[in-house]
Amino acid sequence: MAKIGVLLSGCGVFDGAEIHEAVITLLALDRAGAETVCMAPNIDQYHVVNHLTQAVTKEKRNVLVESARIARGNIKDLKEVKATDLDGLIIPGGFGAAKNLSDFAFKGPEATVNPDVTRLLKEMTASKKPIGAICISPAPLAKALGDKKPEVTIGNDPGTAKAIEAMGGKHHACTVDMIHLDAKNNVVTTPAYMLGPGIKDVATGIEKLVAKVMDLAKKK
Repeated sequence: MAKIGVLLSGCGVFDGAEIHEAVITLLALDRAGAETVCMAPNIDQYHVVNHLTQAVTKEKRNVLVESARIARGNIKDLKEVKATDLDGLIIPGGFGAAKNLSDFAFKGPEATVNPDVTRLLKEMTASKKPIGAICISPAPLAKALGDKKPEVTIGNDPGTAKAIEAMGGKHHACTVDMIHLDAKNNVVTTPAYMLGPGIKDVATGIEKLVAKVMDLAKKK
């Protein structure tokens, strides 16, 4: 049974992991017979957003604690997870990937990536184990693995594509129902809610991404 990590960044599209993308990923992995290992960094969120009004609040929340909502409590501190524990890794999108796993939302190409996120991504790549990145999460991946010149997609947004190229990545335009495979680095990406428009549309691409990650994990 393949053991696939799911790296979460909180709970909610505007300040954490995109819930639809995360749940579709977990469902597809379960249907594929994978053992899922959910994880998140034990850090404060950059900020907390009221998802009804989209206004920033004065609350403070923890990324690991909030991610545990999606994982139904079965989650690990990212610091405890190594590539040797996994056969593959998938990162759902949501602004948490660009605000909590990295600061790409604020600094663009000058962004930094959480040290444990960078460590795990580099370990996975060094071990030639597959990584799936959904929605905006290819951006911090491109920053962390810029020296590998990863091929990724975020759909067709020119500004984000330009930032990815500036960080060392290579952007490929992609429709919501498709995936892009960087065979050299075993990186699989899909645009999901970078394009939308709805849950059925993003599900098609995410399910293809999960299937490809599972296929690559079995070959490894």
